[in-house]
Amino acid sequence: MEKIRKYKLIPTFSDSFGTGWKVMLDNFLRLLLVVIILAILTGPMKGLNFHFDGHNFKDFPWKWEGDWNQIFGLASIGVFAVFIGLIALAYVFLALPVVKYGGKMIFVQAVRRIKPDFELLISGFWTNYLNIILANLLVFALVIIGLFALLVPGIIIACRLAFVGYIVMDKKLDPIEAVELSWKLTKGKGWTIFLMGFVSFFICIFGLALFLVGILPASIWISSSFASLYQSVLNEKEKPVETPAAQI
Repeated sequence: MEKIRKYKLIPTFSDSFGTGWKVMLDNFLRLLLVVIILAILTGPMKGLNFHFDGHNFKDFPWKWEGDWNQIFGLASIGVFAVFIGLIALAYVFLALPVVKYGGKMIFVQAVRRIKPDFELLISGFWTNYLNIILANLLVFALVIIGLFALLVPGIIIACRLAFVGYIVMDKKLDPIEAVELSWKLTKGKGWTIFLMGFVSFFICIFGLALFLVGILPASIWISSSFASLYQSVLNEKEKPVETPAAQI
């Protein structure tokens, strides 16, 4: 008989990464597929990072020589650039969050020993779309405002709202309720989340150093660890309060 691996769901740094490692080993192929799909879907945005310098425009005909075709050509380039930019923004804010939030919930299912449902990657488009999009926009706006306020508040907000994606998918709450619940659940856990995020950066660097292929298991481990932290905090907060038996 195959030995069932026990998950230690305690909301600490070491236990979250330890449980995340076990979850990764127990569901490696399924979670690998999720990570690959997410990498493919987020890849187009990374390909839109254009870098220009003076050499790119050295031979560009900046001086107008009375040729209207030159003006129309420049206008066409500008319109095309604006169009591509709008498509990219729509993809980032109106489509990508659904897939990313669905991926988060798949990792939570793995922590709960539920067979991961790949349909979660797209089911948000017809079951919980508005809440996902608005929650993502709200978190993005709050973090950006915090970052402009001397950086540190933005980091604090990002840590305290780390569970919003899980909550929207798991509890089906609206954006405001999800933000409020995440803030409540992460009370006293901010440093744990920050430290996990800090260490995750170096795990990714180490994964990239292993001929790039290592980034895949590194991503699985990180996502499983954060899902483990979410579930352990949820268990801790939702644990029923034991009342002493009445004396006779």
